[in-house]
Amino acid sequence: MRIFISAGEPSGDLHGANLIQSLRRAYPGIECVGFGGDRMTAAGCRLLYPLCQLAMMWILRVFLNVHVFLDLLSKADRYFKHHRPDAVILIDYPGFHWWLARRAHFHGIPVYYFVPPQLWGWAGWRVKKMRRFVDHVLCALPFEEAWYRERGVAAHYVGHPYFDELAEQRLDAEFIARQQSRPEKIVAILPGSRNQEVHYNLATLVRAAARVHAARPDVRFLIASYKEAQREETAAYVRDKGLPIEVHVGRTPEIIHLAHSCLAVSGSVSLELLYQLKPSTIIYRVDPIDLRLSAYLRTSRFITLVNLLAEEELYPEFLTDRCEAEGMSAHILRWLNEPEQYEAVRKRLMEVRDQVAEPGACDRAARFVLAALAKAKAAA
Repeated sequence: MRIFISAGEPSGDLHGANLIQSLRRAYPGIECVGFGGDRMTAAGCRLLYPLCQLAMMWILRVFLNVHVFLDLLSKADRYFKHHRPDAVILIDYPGFHWWLARRAHFHGIPVYYFVPPQLWGWAGWRVKKMRRFVDHVLCALPFEEAWYRERGVAAHYVGHPYFDELAEQRLDAEFIARQQSRPEKIVAILPGSRNQEVHYNLATLVRAAARVHAARPDVRFLIASYKEAQREETAAYVRDKGLPIEVHVGRTPEIIHLAHSCLAVSGSVSLELLYQLKPSTIIYRVDPIDLRLSAYLRTSRFITLVNLLAEEELYPEFLTDRCEAEGMSAHILRWLNEPEQYEAVRKRLMEVRDQVAEPGACDRAARFVLAALAKAKAAA
């Protein structure tokens, strides 16, 4: 059996790797091939192209790279034609994945969408594409199954695969002990995994940290960088700011564990913040054109997954084209200065976590796909 898997972002690469491991446990002889990143490669997937290197958001940047995506689509189309996989599994990354689903559908290959895009929050009319080109949606969030079914899309809730990874995390005890040997409270700064996210948001996050430190000199800051190049750039940026900031790469779980609270860029990291019960304030800063476009496309009240799951703004969030350091720092200072408010947020986070943070999503998704393919083969 051969499965084509495609992921275009670091988080999707992680979920793809865990899904591949689940597929191999359930069907040891399975062959996985597709688009993704280093984690999928390490899990045994043969990459036709490292799509995660193109991780980007917002419309203008996609247009500037359209020729690359057209080349990849042609590569996938040839593969579907000459090496027909038994199924195609897409992980998030809408836009390009609609076209990939279209080509797989043209060749009669069943398409499964694992961790589907948030159509209920952004331009819901795109559900027509899901209904037309995707055979089954494997939903990550509890409310998604009903939403898709009401719109004529076959859907099944399996849970969010991020909780698979969190359940297996092993923290570096030496790093944690070294940090805890110092007396200051720690606030985490999480500027995102994409270069674009870091570029747009780092200044706001550091300015918020400066405001926190001015009011609370007993606080220091740890920045979690996704890769070494980002760490070097970030360290150079904060070097002359006069703030007690350390920048680390590959230490995101440890930094979140150590933090009293967090300044973070919007993304799947919010689920890790939920899992660790960390009060946080969330930003996603974009340019003015993209912000105006988002006002027409956005249909949900919140951009942060935790807020969507809670149906309330547990994590104060800012989708903006300007610096929101004052607002972000105010929330951190309130949690630092008012322990009862801090504990109230943690209590509500625990209630949400207990409802949704169930590991095993990748195993459930793998079993569903393999069972569906076996059923189709028996009926043929």
